[in-house]
Amino acid sequence: MSLTESSAIDIARTASLASRGLATLSEADRNGALTALHDALLRHKESILEANARDVEMASRAAASGNLSQSVLKRLDLSRPGKYDDMLKGILDVRDLQDPIGHVTLRTLLDDGLVLERVSCPIGVLLIIFEARPEVIANIAALSIKSGNAAILKGGKESTESFVAISQVISDAISSTQVPKSSVQLVKTRDVISSLLAQDSLIDLVIPRGSNDLVRFVKDNTKIPVLGHADGLCSAYLHFDADPEVAVKVIVDSKTDYPAACNSLETLLVHQDVLETMFPTIADALFSKGVSLRCDAPAKAALMKTLPAAPSHLLQDAIDSDYRTEFLDLILAVKTIASTPPGSSSVDVAVAHINSHSSKHTDIILTRSKDIADVFMKGVDSAGVFWNASTRFADGMRYGFGTEVGISTNKIHTRGPVGLDGLTIYKYLVRGDGHRACDYSEGGKTWKHQSLPL
Repeated sequence: MSLTESSAIDIARTASLASRGLATLSEADRNGALTALHDALLRHKESILEANARDVEMASRAAASGNLSQSVLKRLDLSRPGKYDDMLKGILDVRDLQDPIGHVTLRTLLDDGLVLERVSCPIGVLLIIFEARPEVIANIAALSIKSGNAAILKGGKESTESFVAISQVISDAISSTQVPKSSVQLVKTRDVISSLLAQDSLIDLVIPRGSNDLVRFVKDNTKIPVLGHADGLCSAYLHFDADPEVAVKVIVDSKTDYPAACNSLETLLVHQDVLETMFPTIADALFSKGVSLRCDAPAKAALMKTLPAAPSHLLQDAIDSDYRTEFLDLILAVKTIASTPPGSSSVDVAVAHINSHSSKHTDIILTRSKDIADVFMKGVDSAGVFWNASTRFADGMRYGFGTEVGISTNKIHTRGPVGLDGLTIYKYLVRGDGHRACDYSEGGKTWKHQSLPL
């Protein structure tokens, strides 16, 4: 890994050259680099956490003065229980995954002695721009090396000390392996970003990880394909036949397990028939966790009737914009889904609301009915759609992908948590023996186009 302040074109060109060398390495060489990376980060854990503590201290002062959000502060802290160990485990998980390079996904006999194959290969050069999250630098290093891609990383100013410490450790570790040192580069200066976004001939994919403003800026200022999501606006629909115990567990976990995450719950849609039965139990459980509920009129009236002792400061009126807001905090917008006349379906109303308000990240339904769940899961146009399961499962580690570079809400190439497979593309290989296209002109030789075993 190179800590660099070179010009954008030099950075991109160096990464492009490194990517070509990296793509030809054996799986054993790439895996060996990940083992070295893991071991080095483990050895230097104390010094890295000390650097991170300096970032957290400065960020805490910024948050106290209102210049930094609490969600960013939480994402910054590597000392949170299990966070550093999860980062290390993620590297080994990626190392132990099947090699994503060289998979043959199609093999066709075009004619005798002429065979077509579609084979997975690296994308090339990745530009990853992220805010806070210092563990991202290790995650991306592991994923890029394993998938044969070079990576250029730019982190937020809030975590500069952490990034410098981690990058130096990774740089030293990679230097002792077969992986080109410039396969992973860390850019320190902010003003180089616009220039890097202009290097569409050398950089193949941009992955922004951070605020809505960051993602919008990247998408508006580059010709390079962009993979990512602007918001994590996740919704849950509570159907009238949901299991109350399941509903409480799933909804509370979705909202409170880690409110600052992009896969935390932000909107709860409640069927009208359970406003005074199941919903108060769920609301009470959320109140006990300190969650503020921003309710529409029917939902608020139901809680005031059934939970007269509910904390008034946590029971609030919703406004329209709440249903399009990623709170990243202990706040949940609640909307009533009315019973519908015969011939229509309340689940269709819930699906329509989600599709018109959602950021297409992850949405869930609570119901006992497989048929209702199937309607919801087919109808909701999001990267993840779950039945009776927490939105917090939308995660590369929990999907078994190892670590991830982020969540994609795109509808091309890859979608959802992006792990190794999402960082590969494919190429077509044709092997012949002097075959000529002109021989297959009208009246000439004919194609066989016969599928062959993979």
